[in-house]
Amino acid sequence: MSTHTPRIAIIGAGPGGLTCARILQRRGIKATVYDVDVSRTARNQGGTLDMHPDSGQHALRAAGLWDDFQKLARPEGQQLRLVSRDGRILFDAVPPQGDTPDGNPEIDRGQLRDILLDSLAPNTVQWGHKLEKGEPLGDGTHRLHFTNGTTVETDLVAGADGAWSRVRPLLSDAAPLYTGVTFVEAGFDEADTRHRQLAELTGNGTMMALDNNQGVIAQRNSSGHIRTYLGMRTDENWHQQAGLDLTRTHPVREALLKEFAGWSDSLTGFITDTDSGYTNRPLYALPVPHTWPHTSGVTLLGDAAHLMSPFSGMGANLAMRDGADLAHALSVEPTIDDAITAYENVMLPRSTEAAEGAAEGLDSAFAPDSADQTLAHMTAHH
Repeated sequence: MSTHTPRIAIIGAGPGGLTCARILQRRGIKATVYDVDVSRTARNQGGTLDMHPDSGQHALRAAGLWDDFQKLARPEGQQLRLVSRDGRILFDAVPPQGDTPDGNPEIDRGQLRDILLDSLAPNTVQWGHKLEKGEPLGDGTHRLHFTNGTTVETDLVAGADGAWSRVRPLLSDAAPLYTGVTFVEAGFDEADTRHRQLAELTGNGTMMALDNNQGVIAQRNSSGHIRTYLGMRTDENWHQQAGLDLTRTHPVREALLKEFAGWSDSLTGFITDTDSGYTNRPLYALPVPHTWPHTSGVTLLGDAAHLMSPFSGMGANLAMRDGADLAHALSVEPTIDDAITAYENVMLPRSTEAAEGAAEGLDSAFAPDSADQTLAHMTAHH
């Protein structure tokens, strides 16, 4: 970029924001990342991700972090298993054995984030900065107001701050909408010894049992942990309507067992045996397509731009590809405005296609005949 050294603020230290900052730094461009968390260890980072060749893997290579990723990647985590509600294995795709992570190897979200954080210059991430609002100053620059009283003026604000982005209102009135499906998360530690039957049913990757608008999805993480999502097409406030306090494990367990009445004991074990209690996770998505008019000095990436259901398998992958593409545009285009235009011309059509696929995937996974639909899809694609 031929102008003065730009002031670049990235809001959100998720995979997309950190990827963008890392690639910018590799190309000699300074960026500061502001994150709401008080430290890198303040919050559990969630489950496991499969890195796709043309998105997540592409971004890792551009960031110079491919070798670090390979040390932690779990190629065996690509195993995909479909189980009937009576516990029979209907489909089981096991990845080919090899020394290198071909295909879409898995990595824990926390491990991926650590690789990215460790690659950045000291103090790149400013923790404990929750954005209150962005204020346009009329010349393409913005003043950022944080809830801790800090203000920052910037030439570019990149909103990588997720589903409930505080940057998005600078560009769009769109807000996430409830998809009609809620996941209730449960967790199992030392699963291979303490929960052997559940571990055997899960396999090395992801196990899905889907039927009649419900599902049990178990996902192998590193260190013997299994993360499970109990999915159901239900009201957004189902637990309030049932009079449940989500912090009281026993009543929630009983309500879930009632929801999944008629499912085999091998699957309801994912309800009864949890080590972690239950976390309610309603699924939201932005309208499709989500676009906005070009606006000087501000853009979005990842979920802030294109929140979609996890049935795309693309959320973190797209965020990282977005971060890589934005960083590349900023390093080759003559002005920030040119970079935003070049980036959005690529990102918006790509994300629209992915979001349409994610919505279709969720609808087929939580349908009356979801078991048949999913089996047909898996058989056709493996």
